[in-house]
Amino acid sequence: MLTVAFVMLAEVLIFVPSIARFRQDYLLLRLEKAQIASLALLTTDEMMTPELEEELLANAQVFNVVLRRDEVRQLVLSSPIPAPIHATYDLRLVGPFGLIRDALLGLADPQNRVIRVIGDPVQQGGSLIEVTMESGPLRKAMLEYGLRVLVLSALISIVTAGMLFLAVRRLLVLPIRRVVRHMTAYAEAPEDARRVIAPTASVRELREAEEALQMMQTQLTTALKQKERLAQLGGAVAKISHDLRNILTVAQLFADRIGDSVDPVVARAAPKLVGSIRRAVSLCESTLTFGRAEEPPPQITRFPLRRLVEEIAEGEQLGEGDISCLIDVAPGMVIRADAEQFHRVLANLIRNARQAIDATGQPGTIEISAGEGEAEWWVRVGDTGPGLPPKAREHLFTAFQGGARKGGSGLGLAISAELIRGHGGRLDLLKSDGEGTEFMIRLPKSAGLAEEA
Repeated sequence: MLTVAFVMLAEVLIFVPSIARFRQDYLLLRLEKAQIASLALLTTDEMMTPELEEELLANAQVFNVVLRRDEVRQLVLSSPIPAPIHATYDLRLVGPFGLIRDALLGLADPQNRVIRVIGDPVQQGGSLIEVTMESGPLRKAMLEYGLRVLVLSALISIVTAGMLFLAVRRLLVLPIRRVVRHMTAYAEAPEDARRVIAPTASVRELREAEEALQMMQTQLTTALKQKERLAQLGGAVAKISHDLRNILTVAQLFADRIGDSVDPVVARAAPKLVGSIRRAVSLCESTLTFGRAEEPPPQITRFPLRRLVEEIAEGEQLGEGDISCLIDVAPGMVIRADAEQFHRVLANLIRNARQAIDATGQPGTIEISAGEGEAEWWVRVGDTGPGLPPKAREHLFTAFQGGARKGGSGLGLAISAELIRGHGGRLDLLKSDGEGTEFMIRLPKSAGLAEEA
């Protein structure tokens, strides 16, 4: 329907100048026939009978003919004029817009009027020819011509619309329906890689859409398979953590008894052993809750930060080999956080730094510094390792994707970032290049949701 409407609109724009041209040709034809009739009279010296003159005028469809030759204006053929002359049209002086105006005015006037038409004779048969005629036959011929144009335009519009419909259906509608069918089938079983669409559209835009849909479906299918494997892995880890917690609970009971030993060396080591086992039990419990997409809310307390840092550094045996440890934390600095969760975060960062330096086989340094401002505490952990690879930096805080070393799961940084967010703070990577890596922990001092929990 739109195609028919547009073609008809185009035909209307074409019809206006064409009907003006038709009117001009009609009038020129009347002038030519009138000139031929007048020449037939001028070529003989005999008197023309009224019957013959009437026949010539009827054939030319005019009332009289005036011909100017050799500067002499002569009424060649004449007959009674039924009404006064309504208008005069000089075809020698009118332009395109004048022709269009006169044609539209003639179509709009239903009355049969007498008009005068002036033009140039053909074949240089004089300097001017003038005829009087009726406007009714002219208007009737123009209406018949317009009707023919309208019918022809309608036929062209219908044929064009049909061809365009078939072309649009073949090039657009059918490919779009195919995409819809693929999307519906894929939605029923997104894990089935066989239902991923294969681009076949010949239209560039549709093919780009199919390629984008193919990429999205492929990524989604891969992600769903990965989620399924992660769910299975999470179930296995939960079972292992559950059994390991029971084992560590028994080990904790024996460690408590060791603490009563009279041996001074054992008495000094026992509290550290008990603390390590207790944190291992807590880690198993946290792993179980992480598998359920839950992390316990932080239990906010105040504690000295330097003592916690020194305990972690001693547990990681920093300063005993080729890795030195620099602790720039004020002895009296106290922060407000969950001590166990903050211990896990710092232990993850320091352990990752130590492992990065160990991988180089060269001596290195780990620096832990801390400070506070009016609104927050900050803790910086830096190392002189080789830096993180680009792939690890892209998915640094994504579980199972941000691992930087061979055999690493990439879970430590993801858990650490989640724990810090639970405190209302954030964990950021400040830099990672050939000179080392630096992480920054920021904890807000203001009472927030984490503290209220």
